[in-house]
Amino acid sequence: MVGLRWLRCVPDLSRGVAIVARPDLRWPGSNLDRSVWLLVARAMQHNETDATSSPLVRFGLELRRSRRSMRWSQTELGRRMGYSNAMVSYVERAKKAITSNFAVRADEVFETGGTFYELWCRYSKSSLLEGFPEFADAEARCRRLREFALTIVTGLFQVREYAEALGHAAVQRGAITQSASEQRVDFLASRQQILSKAKPPLIHAVLDESCLTRPIGGEAVMIKQLDHIAELAARPNITIQVAPHHLGENLPFTMPVTLLDLPDGSVVGYAESHARGHLERARETVTAWERDYDQLVVEALSKTSSLKLIHKARKELAS
Repeated sequence: MVGLRWLRCVPDLSRGVAIVARPDLRWPGSNLDRSVWLLVARAMQHNETDATSSPLVRFGLELRRSRRSMRWSQTELGRRMGYSNAMVSYVERAKKAITSNFAVRADEVFETGGTFYELWCRYSKSSLLEGFPEFADAEARCRRLREFALTIVTGLFQVREYAEALGHAAVQRGAITQSASEQRVDFLASRQQILSKAKPPLIHAVLDESCLTRPIGGEAVMIKQLDHIAELAARPNITIQVAPHHLGENLPFTMPVTLLDLPDGSVVGYAESHARGHLERARETVTAWERDYDQLVVEALSKTSSLKLIHKARKELAS
């Protein structure tokens, strides 16, 4: 009979340790059937995979390993990072969402050269719509971005309070968890850094008029959002137009669409359904989207008229 001679211990956040079976070694005196031990081993190995498959869990495990290698207590690490020992404990046990600032501080304290920030990037993308991380990677590299936004202001232009209101509503509906909502808002903030690059991409956005009039987050949030759009429109690399309601059935798109010009000269498109996003590379399809976008630009209000409509919407909210 073949049994288990040794059980290897690995960290597990819920019980302190987890055991992983080694069916390849003998356990003297064991009378258990080999097939039974193999089933036990597979189950335990499956549990280990599940425990470390979460980016949040992996971050906590690495933080704990690094802290213990320095022989620091949670209190000491918290002091060095500028966080409470309770926060360190929560993160190590995967009980609290992590932020990019926390990851950056961990890298600075442990001198890990970006290890924790990379783990945070994986964690922040884990809650995103399927297909969106691939788009976000392409967006960060693009030289020109063209976008049509319908109903909701495009993510790159959203102020934090606007994004948080959308996330809170999704949590209330039961569509996502609070942790996922926080991850999405943090990831949005990291995406928006493209606007502050030394050489930012050329951005042309057409906002459907509904983006200006749909009340998201209440009056104060919408006023701040409209002011931010007006400020962005003044930047030399950003052009904003509004597609008015009276376009009616002549609006060429029935969903938000983004076109990205990449450094290699290629153009890709992105659109999403309620369930997933899709990065479109087929030249024929992308060309059709570009043609429709060009038509949209012609039909939309001019830059000056668009800015007037934005100011009008803001004035009506404030009155």
